[in-house]
Amino acid sequence: MDVNTTDMMKDMNNDAQASLTHNQDNRVIVAKVQQLLQQLNTVILDKPQATKLSLVCLLAEGHLLLQDLPGMGKTTLAHGLAQLLGLSFNRVQFTNDMLPADILGMNLYHQNEHRFEFRRGPIFTQLLLADEINRSSPKTQSALLEAMEEQQVTQDGQTHPLPTPFFVIATQNPTQQAGVYPLPESQLDRFLLCLSLGYPSATAERELLQGVDRRQLLETLSPILSTEQVLAAQQLVKQVFIADVVIDYLQRLVAKTRQSQDYHGLSPRGVLALKKAAQAHAFASGHDEVTPEDIQAVFAAVTDHRLGQRFVPFHHLGGQQYQTVAQTIVAAVPVMA
Repeated sequence: MDVNTTDMMKDMNNDAQASLTHNQDNRVIVAKVQQLLQQLNTVILDKPQATKLSLVCLLAEGHLLLQDLPGMGKTTLAHGLAQLLGLSFNRVQFTNDMLPADILGMNLYHQNEHRFEFRRGPIFTQLLLADEINRSSPKTQSALLEAMEEQQVTQDGQTHPLPTPFFVIATQNPTQQAGVYPLPESQLDRFLLCLSLGYPSATAERELLQGVDRRQLLETLSPILSTEQVLAAQQLVKQVFIADVVIDYLQRLVAKTRQSQDYHGLSPRGVLALKKAAQAHAFASGHDEVTPEDIQAVFAAVTDHRLGQRFVPFHHLGGQQYQTVAQTIVAAVPVMA
C-alpha cells in the first residue's frame, strides 16, 4: 500500500469519525429539547401545545406574540423558557409614556471627558419579555419591532448588534381593554407565531390552588441547553427535510387563504414563516422530515394574526368552540390533492 493510499484511508476514517461525533451531538440536542419541554410543562400546566409552539418559535429564529387576558401565565412561560435555556433575560413593562430610548438605550455625554457613551437599554439581552406591548405608543412599538427585524440597534449613526440568540416574547392585552394601542397588521407580521394560553382546565386549576407557587417552581429550574446548543439547534432546524408532496400541501393551504373576500391572503414572508415553523415543529417532535401534521400544528399560530384575526379567541362562546380563520382553512383543504 503506497503513501497516498494510506493517507486517503486516514482521511476517510477521520471524516467518518467526525460524522459519527456530529450525529451523536445532534441526538443529544434533540433529547435535551424533549427534556426541556417536560420540565416546562411542570410549570405551565395542561398547555403542552402552547409550550411546544413557544419553543418552536425560538428554534425557528422567530419572535412570539402572546395574546391573552392578564394573569394567564404569559410571564411565567417567558421566565421558564429563559431559565431552561440558560439565556440572559430582561422584562420590560410597557406603558403609554414610554419612549424608544427606554428600550433601545441612548447616548450620554460625559462632560469631563468630552465624549459620548452609548448606554445600552434592556433590549440588549438574549430573551426579552415585552410585557403589554400594546400599552405603549405606536412610535415605541415601531422602534422595538425594527430592532427585532434587523437584530441590531442604530443610534446616531452607530450600529450596535444584539446578542445571539435573540428572542422576543411580547404580550398583548385584548383590544377591548382601556389604554391600548393595537398593533397594525404590518407589525403583527413581524411575529413568527401568535398564541393564547387561555383558561386552565379544572384539573390544572385545582393543582394550581393546591400546589407549589409557580414563582417558587421557576427558581428550581436549571438550564438544560447551553447557548451553543441553542444556536446549533437553530441550524439543525434549517436542515430538516421537506418533501415536494408536503410543499404541495403547504401551497394549497396558502392558495386557500388568498381566495376569500373577507381577509387578505398570506404574503410570501408568511409562507416562509410557515415553512420555518413546520421544520422547527418537526425537529422538536424528533422527526427527520416535515409531515402534513407538522404544518397543521403550526398553521393557526403562524397565520391567524396575518389573516386579520386581530385577537385570537381562547374561550368558549355559547357552549361552542369558536373556530379561527386558519382552523377553517385547514379543515377545508385535503392533505392529498
